[in-house]
Amino acid sequence: MADKDAPTLTGVLDQMENLSGGKDRQITVEEIIDCLGKHSFASTILAFSLISTSPASGIPGVTAFVAVVIMFLVVQMIIGRDSLWLPGFIMRRDIAAKKLREGVSWLRKPVGFVDRFLHERSTYLLHRPWVYLPLLMVLAVTLVMPFMEVIPTSGSIASAMIAIFAAGYLMRDGRVVILSMVLMSLLPVGALWFFMGR
Repeated sequence: MADKDAPTLTGVLDQMENLSGGKDRQITVEEIIDCLGKHSFASTILAFSLISTSPASGIPGVTAFVAVVIMFLVVQMIIGRDSLWLPGFIMRRDIAAKKLREGVSWLRKPVGFVDRFLHERSTYLLHRPWVYLPLLMVLAVTLVMPFMEVIPTSGSIASAMIAIFAAGYLMRDGRVVILSMVLMSLLPVGALWFFMGR
């Protein structure tokens, strides 16, 4: 399940930004995956969770779509696939290159800041059986993300938590993975607080 030739977080943004070649066109999910590499589960999860964290998440349905993509990827990580697979209806979906570039630009400063603090540590958490716990937590979050569109910004918050997990996994930083688990465990509390306060 380990990523091969894993890039930095900023490197993932660079790949996403360069994908459009500066042109205003529609970029398919298949193009994004081909760019990041079909063996790079964490890079792909990070890319899509960042899309859903960025202003591009304001497009109706983006949060739900990203949740479906990540759900497929996490299930494959759990069963131990070496290369990722997504059904055709997902691979054919597209996003405007302009929106993608705007999202990448918005994310550069926070991602660049985080990138400096990530390094390899507590890597035992990224191996079986320990890694199953955060993967199952991410899977649980993706199952409720489509319903989060009714709660303002909640989908972006959930996506940010998944992005933290993906960043920790990609950079082999077990402590960051633990942080993502703590944050994901607080999601039900936040949802309850929202509905109780209405």
